[in-house]
Amino acid sequence: MTELVHYSVERAIATVVLDSPDNRNALSAQLVGELTQHLRTAADDPHVRAVLLTHSGTTFCAGADLKESAAEGGPAQGTLRMLELLRTIVELPKPVVAVVDGHVRAGGLGIVGACDIAVAGPTSSFAFTEVRLGLAPAIISLTTLGRMSERAAARYYLTGETFGAAAAAASGLLTSAVEDLDTEVALLTEALRACSPQGLAETKPLTTYATRAAFADRADEVRTQSARLFGSDEAREGMLAFLQRRPPEWAAEAASS
Repeated sequence: MTELVHYSVERAIATVVLDSPDNRNALSAQLVGELTQHLRTAADDPHVRAVLLTHSGTTFCAGADLKESAAEGGPAQGTLRMLELLRTIVELPKPVVAVVDGHVRAGGLGIVGACDIAVAGPTSSFAFTEVRLGLAPAIISLTTLGRMSERAAARYYLTGETFGAAAAAASGLLTSAVEDLDTEVALLTEALRACSPQGLAETKPLTTYATRAAFADRADEVRTQSARLFGSDEAREGMLAFLQRRPPEWAAEAASS
């Protein structure tokens, strides 16, 4: 089986690369499993100070693997995997830095929100596309609502529109949108290398307090909501329309009325 997520360590920084460009780094069972394992490897390595999470191709992550969800007979396994992946990032005892140089959709935004620091280049784009498929950004609300302003979350959650890196940074979803991504990453990694392992491990729980509380309070609720919506008639139509590259019925009706 071809590896979909690569792992390397250089000078105390672990780099994790999502490398499944054929399906735009969709969250298949294999990709999520490998990513989760690499994160745990970094957590257990005393020589690793922080993790860079990045990607190959033009898409950081397109969200759920809809074809695999259908093959698994429903969303239950996928929603559980996603919930545990986000929890792993948030609870990892080391900083995780998302480095985005491409498109991010749906569940991919949940990963960006779970990371401690997130930077993106000027050609990156973002969209909470769930609402256009008959779904809701239920699980990923755990890691994005606390990052974004209430107004920004309402706009982008409810419209499903695409927005750029500058708007993502203004909303709070990103730490920064930069023209020179390589220089920004170099500055961040050098800063993290200068930090004490104990200092990082003790400080991260302070910065993730609200997100961890959200998981404790709402994880079961949003998982149930996500599974219910994936099993609905509207979501089945939305996902089928997406796979067939056509407008869903409700969009066609609105356009003709």
